[in-house]
Amino acid sequence: MIFRYENGIRLSAAGIVLALATGFAWKGDRNAPPAPKPNIIIVIADQWNAQSFGYAGNADVKTPNLDKLAQSSVVFTTAVSVMPVCSPARASLLTGQYPLTHGVFYNDRPLRNEALTLAEIYKKAGYATGYIGKWHVNGQPNDEKQFAARNRPVPRDRRQGFDYWKAREVTNDYNSSFYFDENDVRHEWNGYDAFPQTDSAIGFIDRNKNNPFLLVLSWGPPHDPYQTAPEAYRKMYDPVKLKLRPNVPDSLQAKARKDLAGYYAHCTALDKSFGDLLTALKQAGVEENTVLVFTSDHGDMLYSQGKVRKQKPWDESILVPLVVHYPAGLGKGKRELSVPLSNVDILPTLLGISKIKIPAGVEGHNFAGLLTGKQKPTGEEAALIQVPVPFHENNFLNGGKEYRGVRTKQYTYVRDLKGPWLLYDNAIDPYQLKNLIGSPAYATVQAKLEKTLRAKLAEAKDGFLTADEYMRQWNYRYDGKDSLRLGSADK
Repeated sequence: MIFRYENGIRLSAAGIVLALATGFAWKGDRNAPPAPKPNIIIVIADQWNAQSFGYAGNADVKTPNLDKLAQSSVVFTTAVSVMPVCSPARASLLTGQYPLTHGVFYNDRPLRNEALTLAEIYKKAGYATGYIGKWHVNGQPNDEKQFAARNRPVPRDRRQGFDYWKAREVTNDYNSSFYFDENDVRHEWNGYDAFPQTDSAIGFIDRNKNNPFLLVLSWGPPHDPYQTAPEAYRKMYDPVKLKLRPNVPDSLQAKARKDLAGYYAHCTALDKSFGDLLTALKQAGVEENTVLVFTSDHGDMLYSQGKVRKQKPWDESILVPLVVHYPAGLGKGKRELSVPLSNVDILPTLLGISKIKIPAGVEGHNFAGLLTGKQKPTGEEAALIQVPVPFHENNFLNGGKEYRGVRTKQYTYVRDLKGPWLLYDNAIDPYQLKNLIGSPAYATVQAKLEKTLRAKLAEAKDGFLTADEYMRQWNYRYDGKDSLRLGSADK
């Protein structure tokens, strides 16, 4: 006897028995098992800019494992740090909110317990949750000494939903590093801490491979100090042979090459760890159904524009790597997306991919449709850049200032409190050498970008006030000399 399946497949009676025995899915079968929940792994590096990868066209830096991953992933080429500095960027990733909403717009200030975070949402959906490495969103209250919380355990109720816990608030001593476990017991990381941290992540994956899990692995490098990667990696780079970006001033080139060599050494050491992690995913049999995200909290100027490190509005500071690998949902081919997406958007996008309802308090946008190819970019997308309070090495005395801006696929537009400050056409000026503010040829572009910026500020409920006003609103005190500027109301 022959039966006809409605899409044209013909089966004998014996074939039907075989099909049922092997899990053949009949169209419209309401009893078919649901698709498995995807695992989520987010790997965050600290201060790794978007330009320092082989897949990004950098011929000097050695990142073979991440280059290989990029060939089978979605790569965002205009991923932006909403506030390019550690604590604010991390809090925005965890909450899907802008810094002036979650309140961490200054390093070493605590993310409120009331915040609804990535781990809490996924935990409620049945996921095991784990965090390994640098945390940096549990800063000290006002009445304590600057950086007092950096060497203390993070209390259980301050871990924002993460159960497996091998973390420390923050350190930049990568070769003499410790962490606290779930019971606040201190342990030492053996050697260069990114290596054993990755081993711990692999152990977490192996223990949880049969159930859905969320894991965040947060490395401290390539954040300075630059000369502390393992010797074998430092030997790979001769400063003299490195090519600098054209926007590094001649007077700083020797220093830039030295620091860049150390920075690249960190990058290559981390790339080795990433390769170990990817191998472990494959061996555990969970690579196909795991959404693996690689990104950074912010970039590093490395003397471009004569500037160092972060909090700056130029691409070396604001652009970060963002690679999303999910074979079961996104396929195994490479796709590049130039849509501006920021760390505020990562949480809602992951929830979209996971088919988990996005909470009302999340302010970022769900880009899951763009990732899967079901939606097309409009060409009007823009990412907001905020520095409500400049601080520490970028404080007022060092030339820092409040600013807001937008990064689109083509343009960068930035205002400070006095008015328009920067405008770059990145398509023809990728190193941002010519400021076009006030240029008659770009008057229409500038006006359109001003309108876009105002819309993004309204969306973020950002009134673009003075730094002093935000510090007062949140009852924060400046650290050290951060507030010492002419006209500051809080000294």
